[in-house]
Amino acid sequence: MNSFSEQCLDMARSILGHNLDSINPDGTITPVPGETTRSDGPGHAAYALGEYYRATGETTLKGHDLIDLAARCITAQAFTEPAAENGLAYASLGLLAFGPSKERNPVWERLVDETRQRLDKQLLHRSDYDNYWQAFNIAKAVCRFSLGLSKKDETSRLIERMVERIEQTSSTGFFDDSEPGIGGQFDVYGVMALVFVRSALQLHANSALRERKLPTLRTYAEKYLKIMPDLVRADGLGWAYGKGAGAYGQMHCITLILQAMRDGWIPEEQKAKYFDYLRRLFYFFFQTYLDQEHGCLDVRDAERTAYATHTTRMANFDAARYLCQWSRLAKAVGVAPDTTKLEAIRTSGRFAIFDKSNRKEQGLFLYRDIESGLQVQLPLISAGGTATSDSLPFPHSPGVFDWPDSLYLPVMLPELTFGDQVTIPAFYGQRCVTGLGLKNSFYFRYEQPELINKKEEIVKGLGSVKVQWTFTGSKVSAEFSYTVKSQVQLDKFRMALVIGAPHSRYRVANSLVIGPEGHRCQVQKDDFHANWQETEVVTADPNYRTNYGKIHYVQMFVRDHPLIMRPGQVYRLAVTFEPDLTIAES
Repeated sequence: MNSFSEQCLDMARSILGHNLDSINPDGTITPVPGETTRSDGPGHAAYALGEYYRATGETTLKGHDLIDLAARCITAQAFTEPAAENGLAYASLGLLAFGPSKERNPVWERLVDETRQRLDKQLLHRSDYDNYWQAFNIAKAVCRFSLGLSKKDETSRLIERMVERIEQTSSTGFFDDSEPGIGGQFDVYGVMALVFVRSALQLHANSALRERKLPTLRTYAEKYLKIMPDLVRADGLGWAYGKGAGAYGQMHCITLILQAMRDGWIPEEQKAKYFDYLRRLFYFFFQTYLDQEHGCLDVRDAERTAYATHTTRMANFDAARYLCQWSRLAKAVGVAPDTTKLEAIRTSGRFAIFDKSNRKEQGLFLYRDIESGLQVQLPLISAGGTATSDSLPFPHSPGVFDWPDSLYLPVMLPELTFGDQVTIPAFYGQRCVTGLGLKNSFYFRYEQPELINKKEEIVKGLGSVKVQWTFTGSKVSAEFSYTVKSQVQLDKFRMALVIGAPHSRYRVANSLVIGPEGHRCQVQKDDFHANWQETEVVTADPNYRTNYGKIHYVQMFVRDHPLIMRPGQVYRLAVTFEPDLTIAES
């Protein structure tokens, strides 16, 4: 793993070298043209500088004094108004990375008394969070105790509080990042929270406490590690659905696997398999997001975009931080296991249950067809009260089944409008079932006893829907069966098909993409009597971009005049997709 370690460090050095000039004399961060600055930007920068110092011991880079830059960033973050707790957490770990105590910390020595007092006060402040922000409280507690600003260590109590919230919102121990909506926003932020807390514990001055809390973290980290074999695509694509995927979907997963390898959470007989996932995840990250000509991270351009709050500067500083961590972790892991004798991967379909209760069931259906290479992630989760295509329950497979990032479209799903209620079969289910069907197919079924609208509000007394997805080789079938409880007028029905393309420059050569014949969609049954609209060309529209490339065409299947739906009658929509699959050109 030494060559991997050195490669990571070289990349981190290059990325930092291209972004240090963005740190202003007052410690604030200058955004790239066309983007706005973030209130927590200085904290992200400080943490990246701290991890670089931990990995190299160097205090200068390209003529910049890293100690001085870190002190400026931490000062700027401490005096940000209103206080950005996330930025303060990043800044505090960045400060701690330069030394385990005030007496041996060169950055602390550069801070003026006013800044030290301000940090002391802000690190003491606690807010109570149900989402991933609870990890930031833990980081602040680690820094406050480790630097000797407090004799009372709250780290253990705050970790237990986070664990209690996980148990309250997930029957199987996954991280729910949702506050508004129906609940159950199980996305990549769960992985992010766990790796952030683990990184914070590594900086804790009390190693005994770290050892006591590691088994607790392991309990929940293993949940995500166990879905990696079915999540990671053959070309290395990692977490692809939900908010904030893209580059972070790669970086969080890579860090989780490396931390697990370092801590001995992966059994010896499985290390070769997980190292293969790690290799593929990193290769996809390297090829897809790194501008190899200039040596910096490129997450947003004319062809692709990123989650709105993920600015280019933040992504670059976070990538540099992660690369430094990967470099150290790779050295700790030691020799890479032999991957030449890996077992052959089989066609499979499985449903990872995130939460199962009388109120709702949520999870992630993962399907892989070895013969065609098709691999999809179909999430049945909350979108946090704001519906976007990223979290809707259709087969997510960038390059084959694409969707616009952070934009709502009923992709491959029926959207039924009754008056002011716009309903879609998403966000929750009941009686979720998966299994083997005819001709070696895999199916995933769920029901919604009550329809739910885009705001994640249950519309009681209106109707219900049963959903079945079937996967046979590269063929995908979907059937939606609606019933209403009393006569009601359906004002509008629509479903969207999206055709995109991988990035013209940043792409992996062996990725599957959609061919010239498209999805080969066929409507087998349509009791709504909808019609295909003219294909809309959206190539020039900046809103229609993904994390991986550009969307070029959107076609709507629409009924735009009223339909009287009557009780006792089942209204079905059955659609099949046989995508024309091909390999992306290098």
